[in-house]
This record gives sequence, C-alpha cells and structure tokens, in this order.
Amino acid sequence: MNKVILMGRLTRDPEVRYSQGASQTAVARFSIAVDRRFKREGEPDADFFNCTCFGKQAEFVERYLHKGTKIVLSGRVQNDNYTNKDGQMVYSVRVMVDEIEFAESKNASGGNDGGYGSNNNYNNGGYAGGGSSNAPAASGAGDGFMNIPDGIDEELPFN
Repeated sequence: MNKVILMGRLTRDPEVRYSQGASQTAVARFSIAVDRRFKREGEPDADFFNCTCFGKQAEFVERYLHKGTKIVLSGRVQNDNYTNKDGQMVYSVRVMVDEIEFAESKNASGGNDGGYGSNNNYNNGGYAGGGSSNAPAASGAGDGFMNIPDGIDEELPFN
C-alpha cells in the first residue's frame, strides 16, 4: 500500500502549467512544510514535500491556494529520480495528490495561528463547499469555549 497523509503550509505560491494539445490539462506543483512533532536540537523543525496534482484539482489549487495556506492532503509517494547534467543520479520523491482539504478557516489563515475549522474540501475533481453551522456564535471568552447565557437550561437537550 502506498498512501500518505500530510498537514502543512504551502511554502510558496503554486506553479500551474497547462499541457499542450487538444485537451489542455492543468498541472499544479507546490511544496508544503510539515512541522515535526518531536524536535531535537540541531535538527530541522519541519520537513518539506514536493507535491503535484492534475486537472480540476490543479485548477482548484491555482485559484484558492497560496503561500502560507494550511492544508491537509492525501496521496501517494512516487520516485522522482533523474540524472543531472554532470551524470550523477539525483534521488527524490514527490507526493502525487489525490485529495486536498483546507486545514483552517479563511479567517484563521490570515493570522496563521494554526487553528482548524473550515469544512471546505476538494477531492478527486469534485468540490464540496463547507456548510454553515446553526450553532450560535461564540462570544468572547477567548479560551475556545462558548459562553452559554443564563436561563437557557430548559432549552438544552441534556440536563
């Protein structure tokens, strides 16, 4: 089985090109930085992965993703080896993307605070927009919990 799931931020704006021929296909290339969970002194804090996607998914990447956007993706790892101009073999890998989802809301991405919350996703050529919630908006506690007004106990489904 060859399956990888990564969550990270785009390190630069995606590069999108279109194939030649009768039916032009979009090809998007981008890289993401994935924070390491455990960090040792003298070692990098993140790993960088080159990613590629095609078609409608590449058009989505071109339209909605930019440097700093936090995403979750799944795909497969593929060897991207080649011989350079000096005749030396260069070994690398590339993630061929099958699915992409936003990992934070549009508001959170402006501050890059690492929060989650968007339900928007894009996978295998179909876009599923994030739904709106019927829950009341959180009011200013700042600790991640919603304040429940006094006297609403009778309306709660659990007591």
